[in-house]
Amino acid sequence: MGTRSISVTVDGVRYTDDVEPRLLLVHYLRERLGKTGTVVGCDTSNCGACTVHLDGRSVKSCSVLAVQADGAAVTTIEGLADDGELHPMQRAFHENHALQCGFCTPGMIMQAVDLLNDNPDPTDAEVREGIEGNLCRCTGYQNIVKAVQAAARAGRPAESATTPAGGAA
Repeated sequence: MGTRSISVTVDGVRYTDDVEPRLLLVHYLRERLGKTGTVVGCDTSNCGACTVHLDGRSVKSCSVLAVQADGAAVTTIEGLADDGELHPMQRAFHENHALQCGFCTPGMIMQAVDLLNDNPDPTDAEVREGIEGNLCRCTGYQNIVKAVQAAARAGRPAESATTPAGGAA
């Protein structure tokens, strides 16, 4: 079948590799680059555990071939932290107990970050709709929604998050 050369930036580092054309992005990330925070869940794109950002948009990496990421930028759960500091969404998940077994957490966080990039002030219903392609078998989603809302509040300017329009807090 042969191999194809790809060049991809993952978590800010450029990699050039020869890969089989059928190699899934999730397996490339985990097996070649050691990005094991990207979880292999169902291999059918149903659970969302493998969600990463491809050129700034969330994708299920079990449904993307590594060759399709050629020339692209990929961010994994490991790449969200900045110089050892948790990303606000990672912190919110931790502080709001939005995980139990943790299996879905990396993909859920990646999807939630993408959701807030599109809608920085979602309602609870919009959060639930925005993460509906990511399954959690443990939490019942209550604390996940709470964490996404906490991260959304953390991203808003202080005056709009704490002061009603036209009045004092």
